[in-house]
Amino acid sequence: MTKEKRMEPPRLSLVSSSQENPESAHEDASEERRSGALPRNVSSLPFADHREKLRILEALLFAAAEPLDEAKLAVHLPQGEDIGALIEELRAFYAGRGVNLVKVAGKWAFRTAEDLAYLLERYATQERRLSKAALETLSIIAYHQPVTRAEIEDIRGVTTSAGTLDILLETGWVRLRGRRRAPGRPVTYGTSDSFLTHFGLESIKDLPGLMELRASGLLDGNLPPDFTVPEPTDVAALMPDELPLDAAEDGDDEPADEDDSADGPDDTGEDALPEGEEPDKS
Repeated sequence: MTKEKRMEPPRLSLVSSSQENPESAHEDASEERRSGALPRNVSSLPFADHREKLRILEALLFAAAEPLDEAKLAVHLPQGEDIGALIEELRAFYAGRGVNLVKVAGKWAFRTAEDLAYLLERYATQERRLSKAALETLSIIAYHQPVTRAEIEDIRGVTTSAGTLDILLETGWVRLRGRRRAPGRPVTYGTSDSFLTHFGLESIKDLPGLMELRASGLLDGNLPPDFTVPEPTDVAALMPDELPLDAAEDGDDEPADEDDSADGPDDTGEDALPEGEEPDKS
């Protein structure tokens, strides 16, 4: 009696494409390196969708005409995503490249690497520098905000012309905050986000202090012993002694410190600009 042999189907095994064609896998890796894409095998990118989130942030920041805050970036990502960690990862990736991801005025933007800034000098627009009076006024507003025109004049020791404040308002570095709770309801001034963006500051508190100003030679060596530099206030909301701009009592519609006829030295004339010429925002 003979035993019949049962026919069994052949066993099949799956072979990855890289095993079937090693040369093709090598070409794919080379193409990825040439394209400048983020590497797929980085330990910090364990999931495919994580790499896609970084690409989304990268695209948004490159296309943005102005710096973006984390809230606007988070709109394009899944709810609850750790946007801060993603931005830090992207910033680290661009740290040694020709453009860097930097934080200015509490927002994120791509900027040319500082050591390569000379490459763009040929594209810079030639503009007239701000006058000494305008620079002094801007510094006082930055360090003493919120501040009124009368308080600016008291610190400078001279009458501030209307043109000085007008130029600073036109540059967008200074803004009208509100009105002081005082007779005449004088307007209060403060710096804007454009001021922080232009000077590369994350917040107004990053302005140089006494020691930094003295080391850079911007302060006289014969300063009084009790001389101090005020700590800038980074408050967007109105202070307790400020009212909204549209708040004025009967008979007090005009700011008390806007009178150009005040006694004392005047800096009128320093800030006049030739027709068609803009101030230098540098």
